[in-house]
Amino acid sequence: MKIAVTSQGKELASQVDPRFGRAPYILVVDIDTMNFEALDNSGNAGAFKGAGIQAATMVHDKGAEVVMTGYCGPKAFATLQAAEIKVVSDIAGTVADAIEKFKSGSVTYTTSANADAHW
Repeated sequence: MKIAVTSQGKELASQVDPRFGRAPYILVVDIDTMNFEALDNSGNAGAFKGAGIQAATMVHDKGAEVVMTGYCGPKAFATLQAAEIKVVSDIAGTVADAIEKFKSGSVTYTTSANADAHW
């Protein structure tokens, strides 16, 4: 299973970035092997609009089944829902911490966006 985690850097030891659409990186992690790919999302950081939709499309294309982030806006959330990707929000700490939290079963899936558009 692949999980996408918003990140401030390219490594599992990097801090989770709280912004889904505008995080500099999104790490797509295979939780069985812990192999990962760091997706450069920096092009969305200054986007006028559509950053969340672009990020959602990117993680879908990489086969992620779950997104872990701090905050997810309404358009990104709707795009992820349409792609049948589950969202876990209010995540902090390192990417590795987030993955371990998921693997231990101590996460709750989000049922709606928890940020305004263009956050």
